Amino acid sequence: MSDLKHVLFVCTGNTCRSPMAEGLFRKAVAARNDYAVSSAGVAASKGAPCSMETATLLKKREAALEEFVSRPVSDAILSAATHVFTMTHGHLQTLEARFPKHADKFYLVCEFADVPNGGIGSDVPDPIGMGRRAYEEVAGVLDLAIPSIIAYIDQTWKPSAD
Repeated sequence: MSDLKHVLFVCTGNTCRSPMAEGLFRKAVAARNDYAVSSAGVAASKGAPCSMETATLLKKREAALEEFVSRPVSDAILSAATHVFTMTHGHLQTLEARFPKHADKFYLVCEFADVPNGGIGSDVPDPIGMGRRAYEEVAGVLDLAIPSIIAYIDQTWKPSAD
């Protein structure tokens, strides 16, 4: 039986939002050994670094990702994940269309968080090209969402037989 929860965050290019979520989530569960965290993108190239703004924000928050490189989402990546959190409804729909056999593990990042001016289930805005303030806004949304994601997983987790 495996007790390891593998959380995968998905955005478009896997250089801004999903690596930011990966870094902040890793920091949130750093004291635990029952979580693995990664990220990917629905339209990502392979091997790109995270954006400079994301790297700067994560470093400032002591949540830097060492040796991060982008990767496109794949069946193998989804098979390894126990929970997949997308940044937008569009990402969710793309995954459901391309990988329907994994649909039972797909959620929105904000599925359990009430985001001001957006509500429960709102999209995480895309900060690319929008400057430091936009990246900080994304981090603020993730700060609201991550505790609710951890609570949801902890309350509903049923280990699978390996």
